[in-house]
Amino acid sequence: FFSRHMLRTTLRKSVGIYRNQNTSIGVRWYVEKKEQKKSESTSSPSSPSPAENASSLPPLHSDPHTATPKPKKLKFILEEKPTYLKPLRTSKRGVGVLHDAIINKGTGFSASERERLHIRGLIPPVEMNIEQQVARVLRQYHEQGNPIQKHAHLSALHDRNETLFFRTLMENIEEMAPIIYTPTVGDACLQFGSQYRRARGMFFAAADKGQLHAMVYNWPYDDVDVIVMTDGSRILGLGDLGVYGMAIPIGKLCLYVAAGGIHPQKVLPITIDVGTDNEEIRNDPLYLGTRMPRMKGPPYFEFVDELMQALTSRWPNVLIQFEDFNTSTAEPLLRKYRENTLCFNDDIQGTGTVTTAGLLCCLKAMKLPYHSIVNQRIVCLGAGSAGLGVLSSIVDAMKEEGLSEEEAKSRFFVLDKEGLLGVERRSLTHLQRSFARSDLPDGANLIDTIKAVSPTILLGLSGVPNTFTEEAIKEMAKRCTHQKPIIFPLSNPTSRAECTFEQAVNWTDGRLLFASGSPFEPYDYKGKTLYPTQGNNMYIFPGVGLGVTTCQAKKITNKMLYRAALALASFVSEEDLAVGKVYPSIQQIRKVSSAIAVEVCKAAMEDGLVRNPEMTMGNIRALIEEETYYPDYAPLIHSAKE
Repeated sequence: FFSRHMLRTTLRKSVGIYRNQNTSIGVRWYVEKKEQKKSESTSSPSSPSPAENASSLPPLHSDPHTATPKPKKLKFILEEKPTYLKPLRTSKRGVGVLHDAIINKGTGFSASERERLHIRGLIPPVEMNIEQQVARVLRQYHEQGNPIQKHAHLSALHDRNETLFFRTLMENIEEMAPIIYTPTVGDACLQFGSQYRRARGMFFAAADKGQLHAMVYNWPYDDVDVIVMTDGSRILGLGDLGVYGMAIPIGKLCLYVAAGGIHPQKVLPITIDVGTDNEEIRNDPLYLGTRMPRMKGPPYFEFVDELMQALTSRWPNVLIQFEDFNTSTAEPLLRKYRENTLCFNDDIQGTGTVTTAGLLCCLKAMKLPYHSIVNQRIVCLGAGSAGLGVLSSIVDAMKEEGLSEEEAKSRFFVLDKEGLLGVERRSLTHLQRSFARSDLPDGANLIDTIKAVSPTILLGLSGVPNTFTEEAIKEMAKRCTHQKPIIFPLSNPTSRAECTFEQAVNWTDGRLLFASGSPFEPYDYKGKTLYPTQGNNMYIFPGVGLGVTTCQAKKITNKMLYRAALALASFVSEEDLAVGKVYPSIQQIRKVSSAIAVEVCKAAMEDGLVRNPEMTMGNIRALIEEETYYPDYAPLIHSAKE
């Protein structure tokens, strides 16, 4: 329909891609304006008028040879930006185009697109490229008063222009990830009912039983790569929130796209609505879900099984991620489906993999080989799905380094709210019982356990704040003489952390290695600035998702996850380790995800689990690059059929 020459011309005009340029004018303008902000504010005390602000935006078609030189530091690296964008066909015209978040460009439509799509006059006449639009979004974003307002602002952008939303998120991932996901997403869940404005994803309610196979065809897209699914029973550390937990799958999939390069049209957030045991929510007359006590036992598992069959029937190669399920259901569901379905539990496997990578980096920081993980003694406060997932991943790492499963589990001491898990405890799940101790009394408290075993690693996954007390931390540090104590309070959001970074530094006299589940600020201690790092699952799941969907893996194995942990650990530099960082900068997340995807595909190839007939060991990287989504405006062509 278009010649190659015409397509390139359209791209240059509508997207602003210029030859012989390392960056685009809009991005360069925004960075320079931000660097000059302080000097401009002192020289001009009065705020510019809206007209002056509009006139200060860079021209759409500037001469690339006379443009201002590139600043030393850009907000992101453009090296992955594609040089060619395949045109998209749409059957929509007029306001239908503007109301479709996948194809809407706002003021980014070219003159020719406005004509052929019948939207001329429906939007302001100015043509702005995506870099200019990002600058406008950021200006509005920074005017928001608090994190939840910023979350609402970004969600509104997500609803009207997905390309611009993901471009903004990708370029500002370090700043915006805590807004889109933890810790702010916890508040977004609590306010989901009062803030609900527009449908996103699918809800499958208890009353729909028997109709789920038909319902999945209500989703308008035939190609879905990743589903994130929750039943709302254990949202972060907030408990049972019912359908208000839908903010979790939505936020998670935003990171799959921005950090992993999954196409936004190929993701689907799902909430299973089988009631809630949260009486306050259930009795709220404005509650959006089913008002009944939570379905449990065989009826619950039958419902989930019907849904799993329906989803895999329509999308046989889809990755289904279980998210924030209660421990009593999370482990049985994963155990049932993981061997014959491409599925993944981020609370169990994702948290475990990212924690394992952090521990490997701690060993590297102490100049110890990865093999020395078999010599660590680990106390874990928290025996829920996240805690057990972390322990299982570390066990897998120890097995990769030569231990048997029994030998590996002998290195662990697990506590719940009743104390140390002992073999005489009756109310234990199958996985909990495998970590129960016979050599120590059941119910021993944290301090007594530390005194008895002298741990080298202390993990917190309890969801209960301030449980790593000063006495406990000091007792651990006193007994950990041959290496630095490793302290990971991993509960989130921040208000649920077992201790703060500042507390851990003070109580160990600055002699520690630290990572947390939620972000903390750097801390100046005795003249040195120490940096905490967040063990965020987003380091792992986007890359795993990109890998298994590219190779069309039959299932996700422990081997794939350990390879993912090794790939993540390889990105932590000696400079990072010197100041206490055990995870790489989140700004590298796209590179980290790509590297993890490569290793996941290699592991799948080695074990014969690849269903993609085009994949070989020699073209893995090329196929991953081909599948990776980059948010930019493609030319739109009207067609009677899409």
